[in-house]
Amino acid sequence: MSGDPPDRDPDREDVPVYARVGNALLSFVEDAIYVAIAALLAVAAGALLVDAALGFGSIGDNGANAVALEVLDRLLLVFIVVELLFAVRVTLRQREIVAEPFLIVGIIASIKEIIVLSVKAADFVGKGSRFDDALREVAVLGVLVLLLAGAAVLLRLKERAPQEGEERERRASEREAEDERVISGRAHTARDKLS
Repeated sequence: MSGDPPDRDPDREDVPVYARVGNALLSFVEDAIYVAIAALLAVAAGALLVDAALGFGSIGDNGANAVALEVLDRLLLVFIVVELLFAVRVTLRQREIVAEPFLIVGIIASIKEIIVLSVKAADFVGKGSRFDDALREVAVLGVLVLLLAGAAVLLRLKERAPQEGEERERRASEREAEDERVISGRAHTARDKLS
């Protein structure tokens, strides 16, 4: 969904009819696929929510800590699915893929794994390499969260800044308009002198 190149508008009259019809058909199919993906993600989020709620029923069998961890794991997965659903919605609305929701999905997924590994690492204390491996994995995921968060911040800063070249183009068009005013003013002055 990157959109059409700015110099090739499919709605222009100089574009052949078959190209306009083909573009409209492909756009419809693309939207239908995104809607189907959104529907499947919504169903998945609902199923995960039901599964998380049913997980509380096994507190007596597995203990509160294990059930709480399992429910938290499912709920964080629901957050991931909902964020992907948001990404699909933004893609449909803006007609382009936006990176920020995917960065947020990466952050949530990494945090989810950090939480799960941290709880499991407590069971590995004193068991040598398993505990060390779990700590290394938590550290790598922590660095990944920081990198993804940094990328999200940079993306937001870039979105707030003028688009590349836009500022130059604006200044150039202002200079051209000023030049036209000056030239027009000189022409009027020359006509007035001749009159």
